[in-house]
Amino acid sequence: MELVTIAKPYANALFEIAQQDKTHAQWKAVLEAASQVLSDTQMQGFIASPKVSQKDKSSAIQNLVSSAMGQKLNEKEHSFLDLLLENDRTNALPGILSIFEDSLNAFDDAKAFTITSAYKLNAKEEKQLISDLSDQYQASVSIDVTIDESLVGGLIIKQGDKVIDLSIKARSDELGLRLLN
Repeated sequence: MELVTIAKPYANALFEIAQQDKTHAQWKAVLEAASQVLSDTQMQGFIASPKVSQKDKSSAIQNLVSSAMGQKLNEKEHSFLDLLLENDRTNALPGILSIFEDSLNAFDDAKAFTITSAYKLNAKEEKQLISDLSDQYQASVSIDVTIDESLVGGLIIKQGDKVIDLSIKARSDELGLRLLN
């Protein structure tokens, strides 16, 4: 069974709990810390060891995750990590984190765009671009700008699998194709 198939019900359940308790940031922090702790090869060997009791494994994981976060885990967080350990699903934690973050982004109506520009945008241009995208998509927007001088001018805006090509290069390529026909 694929890890995504395993991770999805856990991530969805956690997201529902976070919705009820308004603890999205806390759960995200727990998932990040737990993913970091459980991705360590020594920790994976420790978890796989038949010589170590389930209670000792659970205690070690709880302490390390708590230490990584810099705070104690609450009862629900303890129970969640114990459940993953009991069901031998600790390897699904990165997938759970990813799906949880996707749900959080969809819930927050936050959208991340990758902008490719022919030149470095100044602060005013970036602010205007963020404002325009926020208005168009009715969401909070973050942008990551890269520079590609081959565009000549204009922008390419990407969000997920959507692409808006407003570059001069695309326009000239389109014009060239029309002239050939």
